[in-house]
Amino acid sequence: MQLKTILPASRLKGSVVVPGDKSITHRALLLGAISSGTTRIFSFSGGKDCLSTLNCLKQLGIDIRLSPGSDPHLTIQGKGPDGLAAPASILDAGNSGTTLRLLSGILSGQAFPSRITGDASLKRRPMDRILLPLRRMGAEISSLDGSGKAPLSIRPSALTGIRYTLPVASAQVKSAVLLAGLYAKGKTSICESIPARDHTERMLSAFGGNISTKKGPKGGLITTLVPSVPLLGRDVPVPGDISSAAYWIGAALLLPDSRLFLPRVGINPTRTGFLTVCRRMGGDLTFSRTQTFLGEPCADLLIRHSLLKGTVVSPEEIPSLIDELPMLAVLAAFARGETILRGIGELRFKESNRILSIVSNLRAMGISVSFTEEEICIYGKQCPSGAAFSSYKDHRIAMAFAIAALAAATPSTLDDWECCSISYPGFFREIERLQDL
Repeated sequence: MQLKTILPASRLKGSVVVPGDKSITHRALLLGAISSGTTRIFSFSGGKDCLSTLNCLKQLGIDIRLSPGSDPHLTIQGKGPDGLAAPASILDAGNSGTTLRLLSGILSGQAFPSRITGDASLKRRPMDRILLPLRRMGAEISSLDGSGKAPLSIRPSALTGIRYTLPVASAQVKSAVLLAGLYAKGKTSICESIPARDHTERMLSAFGGNISTKKGPKGGLITTLVPSVPLLGRDVPVPGDISSAAYWIGAALLLPDSRLFLPRVGINPTRTGFLTVCRRMGGDLTFSRTQTFLGEPCADLLIRHSLLKGTVVSPEEIPSLIDELPMLAVLAAFARGETILRGIGELRFKESNRILSIVSNLRAMGISVSFTEEEICIYGKQCPSGAAFSSYKDHRIAMAFAIAALAAATPSTLDDWECCSISYPGFFREIERLQDL
């Protein structure tokens, strides 16, 4: 077990260029592979999750190369929708649920059989939520051991478009169905009562896909894909990942006299719930230089230390900040009063059971917490103590409680801290740099 000691910090100041958005990088890799022509991805995420997608595509016969230099980028030679080749061995998605679920949608439409698996953590996560709609489309996809979890086996079959209502807000399920819809006969429609992140829809449109979204008769959204036009490769500038930015936002808010500047961070409206809640808690966040690239808005963020107060986060807000909930829970621990996070049941099915991971680590700090399978109540106090934190080998838990350790009154330890490289290689180097400025 790797154990890191983290000392309290007096402040953080400076500028942080956060890694490229992980969700957008995954989708650019996948769509670039099945498009015609060349796709170049700039400011891509170099975390292990996106490397899992990249390596799976290489196994499927796609030429992807890193072009180094002053403006490094990935170059993908797309082979069109039917250009993928049968893999010689089982595909490995590593720890990446995005890789497994989205690629399963594409593989369901191929003329060759395939299998896809992941690491021990990923093989514990439920896959029935993609198996059900893909089977309704005609896909021959199954769990090898019948558990509804990876490894998955996929055999060639003819797909038909469907109209599918998402039972739970999930961008991964929505994306898997839409990507399978590219290979289906007829249109595919997804109905959402609470919209999940929409990076797939925006990127499909940017690559020339025939996709549209409208309001449903009872509210919510209906997204429809018609597989009538070929996708064309293009340049993809990836904005900074808001989920990675959340840790620096949290650090600057918590540490006295802190001031951090984060350039070119993605502010897709389906992802900005964390920013909204931080402001509601009293956080000093300002935006400048807002731009849009391939339909994805981004802006420069400036964050200053703030005294925070508790708040209530509703179930409707959860899809827009699902990955930032560990960091939000840490902010609540230092805020005045009570914070309630409602409708968070999906956290049980992440890299760890994040409800239990959050509760255990907060209690180790001396924070009073109560919880159910759908809700956490956190009773903040001004200066929590440090603790022996567990990462549970979950990158988002590790980084959130590393920030908690910086703001704590006494030193802390964090186990298995290198899991941060799944989404943010160099995270701890940045902490050291920002304290030295």
